[in-house]
Amino acid sequence: MKLSISVVGTGRMGSALARALLQSGYRTTVWNRTKQKAEPLAALGATVAGSVLEAVNAAEIIIVNVSDYQASAVLRDDAVASAIRGKLIVELTSGTPHGAREAAEWFAAHGASYLDGAIMATPDFIGTDAGTILISGPRQAFDANEEMFRALGGNVQHVGEEPGRANALDSALLALMWGALFGTLHAIAVCQAEEIDLGELGRQWTAIAPVIDGLVADLIKRTDAGRFASDDETLSSISPHYGAFQHLLELMEARKIDRSVVDSYDAIFQRAIAAGHLHDDFAALSQFLESPDKRSLRSGPRGGSLLAG
Repeated sequence: MKLSISVVGTGRMGSALARALLQSGYRTTVWNRTKQKAEPLAALGATVAGSVLEAVNAAEIIIVNVSDYQASAVLRDDAVASAIRGKLIVELTSGTPHGAREAAEWFAAHGASYLDGAIMATPDFIGTDAGTILISGPRQAFDANEEMFRALGGNVQHVGEEPGRANALDSALLALMWGALFGTLHAIAVCQAEEIDLGELGRQWTAIAPVIDGLVADLIKRTDAGRFASDDETLSSISPHYGAFQHLLELMEARKIDRSVVDSYDAIFQRAIAAGHLHDDFAALSQFLESPDKRSLRSGPRGGSLLAG
């Protein structure tokens, strides 16, 4: 017999999680602060709990997906806290690494197992082969319930024992996404200012996307290896990027396009150039998002990495 599971929080994502569990045959109880949001799941076979305590008592695994970690504090009510002993809490609320670590400590102190997760998908991907969820915390707890996690998505991954790892990766991957989305907004603004059809922008993006994907992969690989100095395998150094970037700044200034984001990029360029990196690989810029103390441990006299070998 499959385990009984409660889903705390039935917004769009929480409801998608509950539906996926129901479709896989799990006995599912749901609770939401606004009960009406949970009631449509009853028609699919879910039990709608009248309280968080009722939801916790009904299940062996409690999946939490609410607005933030502050909202998930509903599990820390004294009456609820006494009911979680021996159960598995799976926190799928978006949060911070330090928030996950603090929650893990609290639940451990109250006799519950704890896994923290980051959902890297929109609700329509939940329950599909392409659904990606990152899970961190005790590997044993993940392995023991892998079948349940596979019901939520075909690409559910355990990414480490340290409870904050999933949220840290979440923030890193979202930074990549927002960089692309804000970059797209800038591209749209430039095209509109220069009266270029956005369909043309879309066609040209399709053509250059593989080049950009390659640059991103190379940037990650070179930074991981500490290979900041230009070499025979360098795809792009800072100098030509900075020259072309100045043209973008001039265009945006002339067309009165908001420069607040790109001016921040310019500041990073300038810090790296002032430190002698103008002709180094673009990966050298990664050092200038770190604190100066950490950067001094990684860099040699002219900014070349001590780790470059």
